[in-house]
Amino acid sequence: METKRIVFLDYLRAIACFMVILVHVCEAFYFNLDGISFSSNADRWWISFIDSSLRPCVPLFIMASAYLLVPLKDSTPVFFKRRFTRVCIPFVVWGLLYAFLPLLWGGHGWDGAKTHLLTFLYNFPSNAIHLWFVYMLIGVYFFMPILSPWLKQVGRKEELFFLGLWFLTTFWHYVKLCVPGGEIYGECSWNDFHILYYNAGYIGFLLMAHYVRTYIDWSLRKTLAVAVPVFLIGYAFSVGAFYHLSSVSSDPFVVEQPWRFCTPNVAMMTFALFIVFKKINWGSGWLYRGIFSISKLSYGMYLAHYMVLNLVYPHVAPHFNTPGTILVAGIVIYAICYVLTKLLSYLPKSKYIVG
Repeated sequence: METKRIVFLDYLRAIACFMVILVHVCEAFYFNLDGISFSSNADRWWISFIDSSLRPCVPLFIMASAYLLVPLKDSTPVFFKRRFTRVCIPFVVWGLLYAFLPLLWGGHGWDGAKTHLLTFLYNFPSNAIHLWFVYMLIGVYFFMPILSPWLKQVGRKEELFFLGLWFLTTFWHYVKLCVPGGEIYGECSWNDFHILYYNAGYIGFLLMAHYVRTYIDWSLRKTLAVAVPVFLIGYAFSVGAFYHLSSVSSDPFVVEQPWRFCTPNVAMMTFALFIVFKKINWGSGWLYRGIFSISKLSYGMYLAHYMVLNLVYPHVAPHFNTPGTILVAGIVIYAICYVLTKLLSYLPKSKYIVG
């Protein structure tokens, strides 16, 4: 049977995919072998302003999946079979491609290919760091069958209570910086699992998506009245904290604390953007046809983009200033990834490549 398409999720996937690409373009300006550094203070400001606004990209992808899938409508075996086909198999295919394709243009030699391949058996390789997302997403999928029965039984107050506990855990990164030894509420050398460990992590975005779908149906005026200040508060903190920390430290673990996805500032921006996206209902015309096509290919574009970025960025960067490089490189990479995955989608069994 045909099901009514949730139009706003197509716009969300298409835009979130572009945001991810821009995030990784921004990283080229400050990540180096010695840690984090900037060639100028102007670059530090540009990256602080631009990249901070993009950090909801990953949580938005999680919420898009959860909005559609939770609570589960199929049996657990059917659910996992579909996720395995759409997510896991393309993930493995691209893991192999990142090991072997760079051999064609000298990205690495056979020893490098062997190292990347062996690394992929237990984690993402160094030339495909974006694949961390897929490991995390699979973990969220594992939890969906557990949460689904609970969500069918509880009411709004119980769900809001769990979200409240989860929001408390988003402060953990900052609290741990202030505590001697960085261990809190039960953490120690023999126990990694603090008091709210099981309420923490990306599972909160799963619940947030369900809560928005079930309980939030505001007018556009109310949506903007809530979303704009919530986003700006989270964004202002992200900009200020990253700029300050990058001025006093070169340690990525410290400097990127305010850009971690499970932080209160990023959670606020994510919530704000998601409820705004939910108001989009333009489901016809040439614009939506393009958005729909990109949305269907967004997972394949995500898997491919880091390889394309490494090939494109060196040719773009010398010709533009910082914001120009970010925008132009982002658009070029996005376009190439779309064309590439579109062509791949015409191959037999393409779902095993592009999802």
